[in-house]
Amino acid sequence: MHKAKTLLARLAAAAIALSVAIPFGVAFADDALGDVDTPNVSSAASSAVASDSSVDTSGVTISKNGDAAEAENSSFAIGDFSRAQKGTNRDVDGEYHGYSYLVGRDAGTCAQLVAGDDYVVAYVPEKNARDLGIDLTSSADQASLKAMFVALDAGQAAGSKTLSSFDTWYFTSDKVFEKGAVRFEFDQEVSGKTYVFVIGVDGSDLTDSENENYFKPSFADFGCPAQKGDVVIEEQVTGFAAIGEFLSNLDWSPLWVSLRTTGIAIVFIFVLGLVAAYFCLNISPRAKNICDVIFTIPMVLPPTVCGFLLLYLCGRNTAFGQFWIDVGFPLIFSPAACVIAAVVVAFPLMYRNALGAFESLDANMLDAARTLGWSNAKIFVRLMLPLSWSSIAAGAVLSFARALGEFGATLFLAGNYLGVTRTIPIAIYFEWMNGNDSVAWFWTAVIIAFSFVVILFINLWSSRTTKYRKREGN
Repeated sequence: MHKAKTLLARLAAAAIALSVAIPFGVAFADDALGDVDTPNVSSAASSAVASDSSVDTSGVTISKNGDAAEAENSSFAIGDFSRAQKGTNRDVDGEYHGYSYLVGRDAGTCAQLVAGDDYVVAYVPEKNARDLGIDLTSSADQASLKAMFVALDAGQAAGSKTLSSFDTWYFTSDKVFEKGAVRFEFDQEVSGKTYVFVIGVDGSDLTDSENENYFKPSFADFGCPAQKGDVVIEEQVTGFAAIGEFLSNLDWSPLWVSLRTTGIAIVFIFVLGLVAAYFCLNISPRAKNICDVIFTIPMVLPPTVCGFLLLYLCGRNTAFGQFWIDVGFPLIFSPAACVIAAVVVAFPLMYRNALGAFESLDANMLDAARTLGWSNAKIFVRLMLPLSWSSIAAGAVLSFARALGEFGATLFLAGNYLGVTRTIPIAIYFEWMNGNDSVAWFWTAVIIAFSFVVILFINLWSSRTTKYRKREGN
């Protein structure tokens, strides 16, 4: 019995000694062999370093292109920065690796940050950190990394969640990092491309809403740390020089596409609006009600609905659309599509104004003109148009402004092709989505200026017409 107890005690002591010795032995073996092919697995409680301090970006200088940054008290800088708003959740090279982000750079050359629900995992390649003297356990180096990435991320967030909204950060140089049931796999090379994968520790799809460990990353940031002198920080110009540079580098094609589209569309809108109003004026009340609904409904339908219907009508699904495709003049995703969308959504304004003006004319006056032998065409040109011109002009200007600001139907039917179908409203949306806030604000100001001029013109015209009628009445 005494021998058995002694044996058990010795075994327990050996197990304790072995458990203490193994980590050190593994660490020395890894250091000696320098094995970089087999990634280390870390967790939030082991080699990764958590940081909860606030971020101070006051000492960070950003390049004018927003792709590089340096901090005052840091020996390294960040270059070649980019942000991935969304990843993909499909197989890569025939195998599911998890929710993935394409890094777009060679493995081991850039830092990779993945933002979760309430924390950020920041990975810096071990060799990269060693060559630059970055100590991920140092609060100073952590602060420098956070400040530069937060400042760069703010410029490309495009209105979505930013790095500055996260308090908890984990810093690691391990290619595989686990936080609870979530596994982050950095610098993963598949078919010659570098990815970041986010997958369950058990290999499950975390983005599946039925997964009890549901988790979907918010976004990912990539940036290449380098020596401070090796990263070029182009200074941002200010004042009138900045305005001049902005205007000289601006792509003006959305303005020309919008003016071309609206200029052609307003001709069709003007003619079709007058014809439709005159037609409704000379049919039975029941038929007029039906036609009025058909002519007016594009004004109350959502533009996306109009665009969807036009896309179906002008595409291969109908004989009408197939005819234009066969003759080599497809209507969809072309400048003609922009014109069609603008005509459909702006036509009701012209039609309603013209119809209201025609209905307000004295019917006895028109009958008197007929007794004098005037034809309907002469009555329309010589009598109806001059007397209704004020309302017709207002309708034409409103239609011009509506066609200029058309977005939903145009995007559905014409798409977003630079210099071909990208109008100002479409440019505003996609420039903002791409993080080019200054360009989006510029085109927004242009649209507001056009709208201001339109409303001012209508008010001045109405005021002039009212004064004229008052003088005539006296």
